[in-house]
Amino acid sequence: MDRYKENRKVFSLSVIVLAFFYIIQMLTVFYYPAEIKIAKGENKSIEVLFPFSLSALHDEDTIVQSTYNEDSTIGFKKTYKIDAMNAGEARFQLKLLGLIPVKRYDVSVVNRDTLIPGGNAIGVRLNTRGVLVVAVTDVIGIDGKRYNPARDAGIKNGDSILELNQVKVKDAEHLVELLNQVQEDKVKLMIERNKIKYETEVRPIKSIQDNCLRLGIWVRDKTAGIGTLTFYDEDSKIFGALGHGIADMDTGNLLNVEYGKIMNAKIANIEQGKKGSPGEIKGVFYETENVLGEITKNSPFGIYGVITDKFIKTNKMKPMPIGFKEEVKEGRAHILTTIDDNRVEKFEVEIVKTQNQQYPSQKSMTIKVTDKKLLQKTGGIVQGMSGSPIIQDGKLIGAITHVFVNDPTKGYGIYIEWMLDQIKSEYLLNRKYADKIN
Repeated sequence: MDRYKENRKVFSLSVIVLAFFYIIQMLTVFYYPAEIKIAKGENKSIEVLFPFSLSALHDEDTIVQSTYNEDSTIGFKKTYKIDAMNAGEARFQLKLLGLIPVKRYDVSVVNRDTLIPGGNAIGVRLNTRGVLVVAVTDVIGIDGKRYNPARDAGIKNGDSILELNQVKVKDAEHLVELLNQVQEDKVKLMIERNKIKYETEVRPIKSIQDNCLRLGIWVRDKTAGIGTLTFYDEDSKIFGALGHGIADMDTGNLLNVEYGKIMNAKIANIEQGKKGSPGEIKGVFYETENVLGEITKNSPFGIYGVITDKFIKTNKMKPMPIGFKEEVKEGRAHILTTIDDNRVEKFEVEIVKTQNQQYPSQKSMTIKVTDKKLLQKTGGIVQGMSGSPIIQDGKLIGAITHVFVNDPTKGYGIYIEWMLDQIKSEYLLNRKYADKIN
């Protein structure tokens, strides 16, 4: 009797263990991405357990071909292999017992892009469209009273002033010049806020300080800094860098680009990153020489523009295929960046976590620096390394974007696909600028 109970206990435990592993396998099927991207000429495998099966919704043999093999050791497991034949879309349906639809898979067959990886230290100089309001303040009039004309007109921090009395504002000095030429009691300002333009009237106040008309605002019209080139496309001449946008330090708003340039930067000094204090690469660059390209777009996911023919001809990097976000895996990788002698170098890193993202984000994966030389030189990831290309299994998969303040050996990276999404709509715009800068 005791032996019977013991056997029943062992049997029950075995059933529970098998059920547990079966449920885990089933969950992997359900959590498999519903949108699958496959490069033309390559294939993808999906494992399916009984009682589920996978089949194409339509006859799409011209786009994909699917075959399956039953696992020789586990009879209720099938591995479906989808071969990408030609660019296009195909749909597959996961069914229960071959009858009940459970989940649909949308398969996109695409050509795998190739890009030239960067890693070059670049100086970035950006001029805003109009001027950016960074502070609203009081003005003491010639009567000794306090006024706040900008606030009374509804102007806020982060607004861009594009025009004054229908004249386009070039920069801060130009705004002052235009303001002190007016004869009217009020001026009309064209304001842009959150990409929406509107017009408002402001009554300037003559300041007791210098007897000049003032609006009661502090403005900024340009910014500059150091970053890293991520990639460029040899055919279109489009480049991408930084992996994140350039925002104003006071308002946090993404700067509207009127025009900007990237230039070759020389590393002057490196401040090591420490816990609680991110480090920084300090460099110098000159606008009159070594211009590498013109910036045409400042987005949350990087800066983009047109690279010069001169840089393309002198650069020695070779084209590299991109890696789709579904192909990025935890494990070894490396980055390209510049920390010494203005030379692009390869440094080992580890991808410790990836995110299953359906929409663009600057934080697609978590990166840990493992290279001893880089750790000794910088302490890990530092400011100025944003945009450093991340490479895994011979593919360009993303770029460094941020550092962990409390652990400079770690940081975030963005999938390269999110950066490429930003330049597809920019292709024609960038071609417009190509002849001007080359």
